Amino acid sequence: MHGQGEKSRNYSRIGPDSWGPGGDCPESPGVTGSRQNRSRPGEGLFPAAQEQSGGGMAAIDVARNLAFWQGKVEPKPVKGGITNANFMVEDRSGRYFVRVGEDIPIHGVMRFNEVSASRAAAACGLSPEVVHQAPGALVFRFIEAKTLGAEDVRPRAMLERILPLLRICHREMPKQVRGPVLIFWVFHVVRDYAHTLKAGNSRHLADIPALLAMAAELEKAVGPVDIVFGHNDLLPSNFMDDGKRLWLIDWDYAGFNSPLFDLSNLASNNEVTEPDERWLLESYFEKPLTSQLWRSYRAMKCASLLRETMWSMVQEIHSELDFDYPAYTADYRGRLERMYREFRAG
Repeated sequence: MHGQGEKSRNYSRIGPDSWGPGGDCPESPGVTGSRQNRSRPGEGLFPAAQEQSGGGMAAIDVARNLAFWQGKVEPKPVKGGITNANFMVEDRSGRYFVRVGEDIPIHGVMRFNEVSASRAAAACGLSPEVVHQAPGALVFRFIEAKTLGAEDVRPRAMLERILPLLRICHREMPKQVRGPVLIFWVFHVVRDYAHTLKAGNSRHLADIPALLAMAAELEKAVGPVDIVFGHNDLLPSNFMDDGKRLWLIDWDYAGFNSPLFDLSNLASNNEVTEPDERWLLESYFEKPLTSQLWRSYRAMKCASLLRETMWSMVQEIHSELDFDYPAYTADYRGRLERMYREFRAG
């Protein structure tokens, strides 16, 4: 789940995986790209342009040597890429945004899935056009837009602009996505993280049985679900505003899912107030909010926080980035426990 904005107090997942000017690109003065809102630090293979790709080539060289370019190019790193190394590249035909990254099985990120989802999103008008694909690299049209922060996403007026994007993602992308794609089921993710933590002799081993019991309770409470095509990583920084319209970007975790996950993930990542959560659900489903739907939604919201907590636990033992993951884990664990108490209290 990977983006950036200003979400977890000071536990920013440092840096954007955003498109075009989503990062602090020197060619885009005044355009923000700090994906600090739940920007999972250290998640990817390329924390800097100098890092090596799986084939031993520096990410910047992967971007420089793509067959797509018309003439010689010099990629300019976009600061903050974590799940990917990001670059702005300009050739004779225009400016482009390049993401270089390989599969991250430990977090369920598979690039074939990202490619399919990115192309479908572009076909639906949600994201910039994919103009070229090569092993480990995607090239998009560069867009001039501002990356949103949580404080931008929270207001009702912005939620009213975001809601149509979710409807298009959920209802129209299944008509456009091609080839094999993944399903994203948060409870599978949580159980898989538990295996990873056990294999890595995590300091949280004693907590795993209780976390898995919580997951089982929440999964039962969610109950039967409709299946849509979800984005599954609605960080504030995965929304960009070009002054005329919003873009929804970064499809690393995309896949078939319940609409409740995107709705609760949006609220959780951006600390949407309860009245606006209720409005969001009634507007999305176009009917009055029932007690059963509210309970299912709150269970899924707990599951979203549980996944984030366990994501950080995994990072504690697998990331080499200089970041205070124990503090990040504690922050999200606290959020989870508060939400879980509210859920159980009804």
